[in-house]
Amino acid sequence: MRVLLPLSVAVPLVAAALLLAAPQSWVRRGFDAFAVAAAGSVMVICSVLLAGSTREPMVYWFGGWLPEGGVALGLVLVAEPIALALATLAAFLVTASLVYSWHFFDTTGNLFHVLMLVFLGAMIGFCLTGDFFSLFVFFELMSVAAFSLAGYKVEEEGSLQGALNFAVINSIGAFLVLSGIALVYGRTGALNLAQIGESLAGAPVDGLVITAFVFLIAGYFVKAAVVPFHFWLPDTYAAAPTPVCVLFAGIFNVLGLYAIARTYWTMFDGVLGAELVNLRTIMVGAGAVTAILGALMCWPQRHIKRLLGFSTVSHVGMFLIGLGLFSPVAFAGTIVYLMTDGLVRGSLFLCAGILLHRLRSVDELGCDGLGRSIPFTGILFLLGGLGLAGLPPFGTFVGRALIGEEAARLGFPWVTYLMVAVSVLTAAPVLRAGARVFWGFGPGADYNHRSEAEGDEEEPETTEAHETTPPLMWVTAAALLGVSLVAGLVPDLPVRLVPAAELFLDRGAYADLVLRGVTPHKLPLPPGAPLLEGAVTGVIAALAAVVAAAIGLWHAKLPASIRDSITRSLGPAFGGVRALHSGHVGDYVAWLTVGVAVLGGLLAATLG
Repeated sequence: MRVLLPLSVAVPLVAAALLLAAPQSWVRRGFDAFAVAAAGSVMVICSVLLAGSTREPMVYWFGGWLPEGGVALGLVLVAEPIALALATLAAFLVTASLVYSWHFFDTTGNLFHVLMLVFLGAMIGFCLTGDFFSLFVFFELMSVAAFSLAGYKVEEEGSLQGALNFAVINSIGAFLVLSGIALVYGRTGALNLAQIGESLAGAPVDGLVITAFVFLIAGYFVKAAVVPFHFWLPDTYAAAPTPVCVLFAGIFNVLGLYAIARTYWTMFDGVLGAELVNLRTIMVGAGAVTAILGALMCWPQRHIKRLLGFSTVSHVGMFLIGLGLFSPVAFAGTIVYLMTDGLVRGSLFLCAGILLHRLRSVDELGCDGLGRSIPFTGILFLLGGLGLAGLPPFGTFVGRALIGEEAARLGFPWVTYLMVAVSVLTAAPVLRAGARVFWGFGPGADYNHRSEAEGDEEEPETTEAHETTPPLMWVTAAALLGVSLVAGLVPDLPVRLVPAAELFLDRGAYADLVLRGVTPHKLPLPPGAPLLEGAVTGVIAALAAVVAAAIGLWHAKLPASIRDSITRSLGPAFGGVRALHSGHVGDYVAWLTVGVAVLGGLLAATLG
């Protein structure tokens, strides 16, 4: 089974090369079928490896270059459950996106499929590599493919602007990561993650270590779109092709959080572990700010894809809170939450793509009631909104419950209330848009004040509106939503994930596995997690989101005194936050610089 590890990375990259070399005389369905088969094969490989890793984690050294005396010179892939779960999610989402694309574009050559497969290979390599420089190589390969996919409709001004913002900001993030790698290499003389961790363990916390940590975390914050490093994301999501948005929202952003977890627990835990309480406060605080700002920006949006983009920012904040608690239980909850949330959000993007395919628009007010002809898509969209709110049995409620319970145990009882409020604020606009577009609820576009954010429009990926929806499109959207729902029904899902999270967070066990070939002992399953309170909270959040959506639809019928009170209390917050998102890349670079300075100052003050 170990030989499957390099194949999981090689298959999509080799398939991309073969597809690029294929004659253009191939019919389009030939490109589609080949790409789907390649991505599907990778999904099967990753699933088999995931099943095997739950019994025994595996290591593959390229060329047989095994470490000697704790010194590693070769390149290595490490198969452990958390990394393989994310790799499997990436393969599943790419396969689903390629299936959806079968009828989505009117015309497409082989370039789209090539980029999607390169993107897949880079994401899987990023998840599995145990080498710091290889991590950066896959980081860059992933980014280059993402830049190209974001600007795939390069003839459109919005697409070009979104791709440019994406490329500039993420290139700066990559430079920060590379700078951090250089500093770590200069201190340890090693690039293997496990070897670096052993070299740094017990070392003094000096300026070089802190600077390297700041650069690495800031670079990964850019990838994850943590405030104030997030400004590139909404423009990119609004203009990128819909199948690409599924990957960005479902897996691409959360890989930045994965990199933070891998970097800290594998390398810096031994040297910074004494300051865990301070680190926890900083990470939870950054997550809370991100969650709140993203939620505030959701409400005034009328461009559905941009709305889902800001929703992604908000939920990244909640994932960062779970990760920043630095606890196996919270980390297990975070993995459940981000995977099931990614599936729900992917389904919502696919539903938005169906709107674009049928109506040539994703403007909430412009499509008022026009979606009545596709009620099944409307049902999927509304169910997706309830999934964002954490309605049981969607798996999102499981992850949120675990994070909330662990946060309360660690002295952050307000986290549960924050996550519920953020879930309501991000789900309500989705429910509002679905009710208006697919059923015509609300007083109509003429009665609604159009915000600045709502005026943006996107060119569809098809040349004309279609009267029917190809079955593959809505089946794919339903499949993503269904998997997220089924995940919430898996018996003892949190219990099964906690040992995997404990293994991921165990620096010594990881080093023994990679450097000495010692298989970690299988951890016993913990007691079952009480999720009844989380389920009740999920129902309350879903009901609150429905009420908030109804207020958004019929706010014009509220008494004038209530409307004025809401405007006075919330208007400045919405207006101020919206003004920050100017669309100018220079402004975004300035905010990134401020973010690095603030993050560096906080970490230096607490760790130095």
